[in-house]
Amino acid sequence: MALAMTACGKAGDGEEGSGGDSKTIGLLLPENKTTRYETFDRPIIEGKIKELCSDCEVKYNNAAQDTETQKKQFEALLTEGVKVIILDSVDFKATKSWVQKAKDQGVKVVAYDRLAEGPLDAYVSYDNEKIGRLQGEGLVKSLGDKAKDANVVMINGSPTDPNAPLFKKGAHTVLDKQVGKIVYEQDIPDWSPDEANKKMAAAIDSLGKDGFDGVYSANDGMAGGIITALDKRDVDVPVGGQDAELAGLQRLLSDKQSFTIYKQIKPEAETTAEIAVRLLQGKDFKDLTPTKVDSISGDFKGTPAKLYDAQIVTKDEIAGTIIKDKVYKVSELCTAEFAKACASAGIK
Repeated sequence: MALAMTACGKAGDGEEGSGGDSKTIGLLLPENKTTRYETFDRPIIEGKIKELCSDCEVKYNNAAQDTETQKKQFEALLTEGVKVIILDSVDFKATKSWVQKAKDQGVKVVAYDRLAEGPLDAYVSYDNEKIGRLQGEGLVKSLGDKAKDANVVMINGSPTDPNAPLFKKGAHTVLDKQVGKIVYEQDIPDWSPDEANKKMAAAIDSLGKDGFDGVYSANDGMAGGIITALDKRDVDVPVGGQDAELAGLQRLLSDKQSFTIYKQIKPEAETTAEIAVRLLQGKDFKDLTPTKVDSISGDFKGTPAKLYDAQIVTKDEIAGTIIKDKVYKVSELCTAEFAKACASAGIK
């Protein structure tokens, strides 16, 4: 739902001919199936913008994984005269004409978390191929001595998310060399846990309960669906994930999931907010974007970028990472069901 925001600019205050409000930043997030967006990304970005620009407003929308909805949201921001848009795209290939239209109108666009197509002003995310390699390494370590002969199932992310093929590519560079064979592989539209559950059930039917030794899951949400399918068939094999979601961490504590990938969302979100505010104010932001990236298509080169690192987190590392960084409170993670496991993992 669109949030109605009061415009900061007033007629006759020097904004004549601007066609809109120069104190409003648009924020478009792609979906709400992954819990991180509404729990972390949105409030952190909004909070940092407000900290840096007390009279700025954020016009927020979530596309609920629908490309056409996001296109309408983007175009509405242009119509309303918003000068800077933070865009986390549903389908990166679809954004080329949107971003070009924004540029033609003098509107700045910052790609957040996912690299959109088009003439962007900046991009903030992670080294996503490296994250895939970390996922592969985490699964190899979980398989232990069995790794070199192991059969592995790969459940990859959404084809419309430009990060998903990078995760997959990175994971393959490790798994193709260090495990026996990838015996089943599927991409999952919309990162759907339900669809991941169905594909895992199909893999078990196809391969048999003893036909595989581990499962690569591109994120924690899908890992939940995968593990449900495994539990239903009494299959116990290592499963990895990504995002350090609360439910995923609790699966780590209960030994249902082997590891997750912890990406510090706060620095990513706050850097994006600061770039957006500087763009709004016409200030330089080179110090925030030390590298440059090219679009997936190769049509747009040299976009100023900041790419953050991530790390593998197992049960024993939750206390020194997630809890230390105050991503979740101990009370949120260590509910009655997980209290004993938290104590064993040194979480107090």
